Amino acid sequence: MKHNWRNALINPQTSLQEAIRVIDAAALQIALVSDDLGRLSGVVTDGDIRRALMRGLSLDHAVAEVMNANPKVASINDSKTKMCAVMEAHNLIHLPILDADRKVVGLETLQGLYKQPHFQNPVFLMAGGFGRRLRPLTDVCPKPLLEIGGKPILETIIESFVSSGFRDFYIAVHYLADQIKDYFGDGQRWGVQISYIEEHEPLGTAGALGLLPADLPDLPMIVMNGDILTQINFPRLLTYHNEHQGVATLCVRQYEYQIPYGVVSMNGQRITNIVEKPVHSCFSNAGVYVLNQSLVQTIAKQQQIDMPEFLNQQIKAGELVSMFPVHEYWLDIGKESDFLQAQGEFSKYF
Repeated sequence: MKHNWRNALINPQTSLQEAIRVIDAAALQIALVSDDLGRLSGVVTDGDIRRALMRGLSLDHAVAEVMNANPKVASINDSKTKMCAVMEAHNLIHLPILDADRKVVGLETLQGLYKQPHFQNPVFLMAGGFGRRLRPLTDVCPKPLLEIGGKPILETIIESFVSSGFRDFYIAVHYLADQIKDYFGDGQRWGVQISYIEEHEPLGTAGALGLLPADLPDLPMIVMNGDILTQINFPRLLTYHNEHQGVATLCVRQYEYQIPYGVVSMNGQRITNIVEKPVHSCFSNAGVYVLNQSLVQTIAKQQQIDMPEFLNQQIKAGELVSMFPVHEYWLDIGKESDFLQAQGEFSKYF
């Protein structure tokens, strides 16, 4: 049975009597104390209440008097591995999850972290690119095998999916394909099945899907570039896709850029406004997609097409393509500066 952490939210003035009721009803063995803005003030457990009663406090007292005001917490960007380590190190069974403003966005439990789901949805990883912008690093090594944090980029991606319960992988290869195939083999080392889609010539970021076998299960497929490090919650992404009932879901990142000059607005020759170095915001393609199997089957073999063009065709045809905003850690290893940034950030997020 899955429990909703929102049922465990209380405010600091909630009485101990009411806190007991909430803890019992939410069935999570904890209550999350938050202020009017949703920011975490503390946590209270059955043990905290029992200790308060032993000190002679009545059940009419507010939880603010007995709560743990400095509990261990997790960031929304923390990996499951990191959360497990924190809980084990401090003998915890709960870990509130907070965003950058300390607002409560979730509650992880030790039982939930160790309960391994299993998804039959196939995962398609695109690893056939030349990595030209990373030369000379990619002169003799395909970009997905470049090491960050002591392991290849593609291995970190696969392990993220494995920890989320995915077992069926297809990897599109072209440039230095044998190195990738030799390293990952059939996937047995990770307890998964890996098959390879070989592009004899580059088919674009969507074209390689046309080489997939026709007998795949009729389930949405997650498609991802093989050079992205991210903490996207893939099960949550699948749930989102299924709830919105589109033919595809595109993950997007909010991207901000600043124009380094004063921007002038005008009407004819008359200046109407001057804005100094304005910041503009837009959503950019995050290189992660969910596609219905019926949509994948429409891509013809040897058809050369990129994913944006393919999705635009669906949009123009009146099909629903949903947008999934990514607020978790995300980095596209496109150029040398990205590669160096990833080296510095890897231990923090993975």
